[in-house]
Amino acid sequence: MEQNLAKMIDHTQLKPDTLKEKITQVCQEAKEQNFASVCVNPHWVSYCAELLDGTDVKVCTVIGFPLGATTMETKAFETKQAIEKGATEVDMVINIGELKSGNKEFVQQDIEAVVREAQGKAIVKVIIETSLLSEDEKVVASELAKAAGADFVKTSTGFSGGGATVEDISLMRKTVGPDMGVKASGGVRDYEGAKAMIEAGATRIGASSGIAIVNGEQGSSDY
Repeated sequence: MEQNLAKMIDHTQLKPDTLKEKITQVCQEAKEQNFASVCVNPHWVSYCAELLDGTDVKVCTVIGFPLGATTMETKAFETKQAIEKGATEVDMVINIGELKSGNKEFVQQDIEAVVREAQGKAIVKVIIETSLLSEDEKVVASELAKAAGADFVKTSTGFSGGGATVEDISLMRKTVGPDMGVKASGGVRDYEGAKAMIEAGATRIGASSGIAIVNGEQGSSDY
């Protein structure tokens, strides 16, 4: 069970003050536990790709992070550069302000700009930042991510005061259907929490407490 669970975890380290030694440690842990990926800021992508070469642990990075308010051209360039440096998964943040303004067409185009750059080269996960959205907005954001051709819809950055909830995962799964990925991120710190998210429909867990989760222990902060 732990092995199957490990392959659902993105071992995450996104704090702005993260030292190189910590990135090295995260990659080593990911290799030992056989996690799905390490999720790091773009600066560390090439270093992680080098450390993880020859393993099946993917390098995941974040795009437009953590606010989602960069231009779509910038997000597209970030994606292109990250892939060139070795990322095979990208987690992008939607333009939350445009979503809340009702500009669905822009939000979908923003996601599509990243999807186009990643096509055939990297998995795209779309962070909708659930803690800032109403239930209706969560549904719309999930629908737009699916319509744009993304591979996953993801709850949170971990930087906006809220993380994944079972209710949000269930709603997102119901919205996107059975075939699209759903990633629970933010606040998942132990085995029971991860299990609850998976039972609600999550197919990937983003956490800095991956070791604690697979060992049945209590982890610490999200990122």
